[in-house]
Amino acid sequence: MARAGIYKSEVVRARNNLLAMGRYPSIDAIRGELGNTGSKGTIHRYLKEIEEEEGGSTGAQVAVSEAIQDLAGRLAERLHEEADQRLAALTDKHKAEIAALNDSITALRNEAESFRSQSERQAVELAAERAAHTETLSTLQEERIVRAQMSQRILDMEGLLAKEDAHRVSLEEKHRHAREALEHFRTAAKEQREQDQRQFEQQIQFLQGELRAVKETVNAKQQELIRSHEDNARLSSEQGHLRAELHRLETEIRPLRTAREQLAVSELKNQQLEERQAQAATRVEELLIEAQGYAQKLEESTHAGVRLEAELTAAKAVLASHEQILQKLTVSQSAAPKVSGKPKGGTKKQESLFDSGK
Repeated sequence: MARAGIYKSEVVRARNNLLAMGRYPSIDAIRGELGNTGSKGTIHRYLKEIEEEEGGSTGAQVAVSEAIQDLAGRLAERLHEEADQRLAALTDKHKAEIAALNDSITALRNEAESFRSQSERQAVELAAERAAHTETLSTLQEERIVRAQMSQRILDMEGLLAKEDAHRVSLEEKHRHAREALEHFRTAAKEQREQDQRQFEQQIQFLQGELRAVKETVNAKQQELIRSHEDNARLSSEQGHLRAELHRLETEIRPLRTAREQLAVSELKNQQLEERQAQAATRVEELLIEAQGYAQKLEESTHAGVRLEAELTAAKAVLASHEQILQKLTVSQSAAPKVSGKPKGGTKKQESLFDSGK
């Protein structure tokens, strides 16, 4: 049963219009003439009724010809539908592939941007490390200069200390000689007194006459003894001065010891700075290797983007070729109704071929 609004009279009118225009009244043509309304089954049933009403041998021949044409039209319509379905499937597939490729390109671009940002950040860190490395080298150079100055100062102080030690040894040697001379004088004086006493006991009578001379001699000896005591006091004073000088030298040595300790601390700091320098150099090498890895990843991402763009171009080319195939099918379908313009004399041959096909 036809849908509401589609009647047989409308199908007849549309068929007559198509025949007047020299077009074959196929189901699709009539449906297009009716404004793409009505079911194809209803239109086909109305066409069969119209062909039966026309009757006659001519009508049979026309019916057979139109049946072949209707079969060709249905085949063309079926091909058109299949082409539309395949085109729709291919279009959806290519749209999905294009969307996936666009997503991949976006992801790769984001990843490349991330790699670029990370590479820039690594470059900034590398510049900071290089600046720190330069500052460390400058500090190390200053510490080396200070250490050289301290070493030279210590050498100078050690030379001065050696001179002071030599002077102190010389003074001690002089003091020892003075003590030996004093001891020798005391020994000699003791022996002389003993000898004089023995001579006094033995020659008391003889010495009484020479008592004055002996007293003078004793006075002279006493004067010599006083002078020896004065020399001893002078030597003791010199010994005190030597001790004060030794104390002064020890006082001057204390800063040298402090400087030596500072030099040891400076050497420890230099060693730590050299270790930091080695660590900074290692870090610089690691950053360079990592930057090279990021550059390689960026290059791979760029190649992948180019490859995806090439695949997208190929997909567009395939889609264009499918559109061309669809256009060719449309043109061939529009050219099919012209078969109805052949002479009626050929209908018997077509009927015989149709009967033999049965």
